[in-house]
Amino acid sequence: MVAKSVTFWPVNTEVVNMNRENGFSLVELLCVVVIIGIIAALGVPALQRAILSAENGAAFGTMRTIASTQISYFSQNNRFARLTELNPIMGNGLGTTTGDTIVRGRYVFEMSVPPPTDAELKDGYVITATQSSPNETVYKYELTNSGSIQQVLP
Repeated sequence: MVAKSVTFWPVNTEVVNMNRENGFSLVELLCVVVIIGIIAALGVPALQRAILSAENGAAFGTMRTIASTQISYFSQNNRFARLTELNPIMGNGLGTTTGDTIVRGRYVFEMSVPPPTDAELKDGYVITATQSSPNETVYKYELTNSGSIQQVLP
């Protein structure tokens, strides 16, 4: 006797493969969202610290520029210049002049003069750069006529 194989219906492999869904499951999408959230939670504070550091560096650079320009101005005029006099000399590169102050980014630069020589500006000056952002730690730097920059706050 010879055995015959009997199939009751033909098996179509294409139909079986079409029943599988293509795409991502809800669990896979949630995992990706959680991973992106963790990366953002770690990255955003680092980015904010980097921005603050860059702004502080720009303020230091501006103060160094003011100091060197003051030396040049003193050698030509036998007195130090006010901020409102320095800014046009530098092509308004220090910032925007508002009254007796200069605003550059988040910093406000102000100048004070020792009382005996207030009108002449021969004996010295102190330039203060104060960060003017609300709800943040206040940073304040001072530049004296000796060219030294010191952090006052925090």
